[in-house]
Amino acid sequence: MQKFGTFLSGMIMPNIAAFIAWGLITAFFIETGWTPVAELGGFGTDENGEENTGLVGPMITYLLPLLIAIQGGRMVHGLRGGVVAAVATMGVIVGTDQPMFLGALVMGPLAGWVMKQLDRLWEGRVKPGFEMLVDNFSAGIVGAALAVLGFFSFAPVVSGISTVLGNGVDWLVDNGVLPLASIIIEPAKVLFLNNAINHGVLTPLGVSQSVEDGRSILFLLEANPGPGLGVLLAWMVFGTGMARSTAPAAAVIHFFGGIHEIYFPYVLMKPVLLLGAISGGMVGIATLTLFDAGLRAPAAPGSIIAVLAQTPSNAFLGVVLSVLLSAATSFLVCSVLLKASRKKDGDLAGATAAMEGMKGKKSSVADVLAGPAGERVGSAAAGGEAIEDAARTDRAPIQRIVFACDAGMGSSAMGASVLRNKIKKAGFPDVSVSNQAIANLTDDADLIVTHRDLTARARTMAPSAEHVSVDNFLNSPQYDAIVEEVRTTNRHDATSSN
Repeated sequence: MQKFGTFLSGMIMPNIAAFIAWGLITAFFIETGWTPVAELGGFGTDENGEENTGLVGPMITYLLPLLIAIQGGRMVHGLRGGVVAAVATMGVIVGTDQPMFLGALVMGPLAGWVMKQLDRLWEGRVKPGFEMLVDNFSAGIVGAALAVLGFFSFAPVVSGISTVLGNGVDWLVDNGVLPLASIIIEPAKVLFLNNAINHGVLTPLGVSQSVEDGRSILFLLEANPGPGLGVLLAWMVFGTGMARSTAPAAAVIHFFGGIHEIYFPYVLMKPVLLLGAISGGMVGIATLTLFDAGLRAPAAPGSIIAVLAQTPSNAFLGVVLSVLLSAATSFLVCSVLLKASRKKDGDLAGATAAMEGMKGKKSSVADVLAGPAGERVGSAAAGGEAIEDAARTDRAPIQRIVFACDAGMGSSAMGASVLRNKIKKAGFPDVSVSNQAIANLTDDADLIVTHRDLTARARTMAPSAEHVSVDNFLNSPQYDAIVEEVRTTNRHDATSSN
């Protein structure tokens, strides 16, 4: 499920900036926008009496689906797959009268896969000098054929599926049961399916709904920062140990930075807190339903700043109340749950977290405590072996470190920034520290850092690299072990070469 969801969100996440741009253009320039401009908003007629096309309609009809399709094709078969995917998806787009995001999610990877299989058929069999001729004409023929097939066969099917899904959402809203979606969404978020749900499922449906109604509630089902904020506030007041001390910083990053992954470890420490997150999510969705509120476009990242930026002028009350009430509900429920369980692990949690913070050792109970040191995967599996491994001098120098997460943007970017600063302060500015999605990993990195739940997948993508798994991207003592390993191996290599 994670791999499939990551693939779906991987087609949309790199293009979120385009969605935001469309949302801002819509917010400002449509007829009911903040600063209406007929030529840009696509309403009224021009000096010749013809209807203004504007930017809003063409962007949602052509640009955004094509960007998704190109990304899907590239993920399967590189730039060549992306080009064929764009051509093939045009057939689906012009064959329907609605935004074809679902069609792009399917046709893009399919076109890339077809092109990939055909390229394998004549790989190594083309006479020298004819490579460009074969490559260009084969891609053109495949793209044209898939576009025609999509127009006549695929477009009606996808259009029907989109209609059914849209009607299903309308039924949930009309019957007042949409808040029950939190029972699925909130646990799935904590299991790192948040991007898959939001950008792989809700965003395509939400955009279609926004085109018709000017806003969509679906953009806030997963992106609402309220439930996570309530969890972190409860830890700030009633938590213990490292969890309580790190919760304020985590709350700021979560609420204003929009990186929701940062509160997941606080729920995983005590899974019972899912009840608070679910309750907050249900209250937030119910509030949005009551006020008929929603966003114009996706709020990505899920920051309160991004949420307010995409809120229509007539929906501010409902959106703000949904965030505040969901946070308050989550806080109250989680506070009760934390108070009821403090006696069970308060002192142990604080002592173990402090020990791991000072020594960088993995505790056997670290999975349920705050601020764990993380786990070394591979040559050093746990405990003090991570530090011992860092002290070895027979390892190759580390030049490229990659932080990888589901989408390659939120938590991995934050972790990369923290470690990058540590390595620069240690005197190794030439060591590259970057972040990217797991799906885009290649086997040319020296060391890869992931959340422990995602490390197994990362190892399949880059088996030659050294892998380090952590539980908390913001504050992991394992970073100090990595810095020490860089110091040891790189200086040893420099000494040996001299």
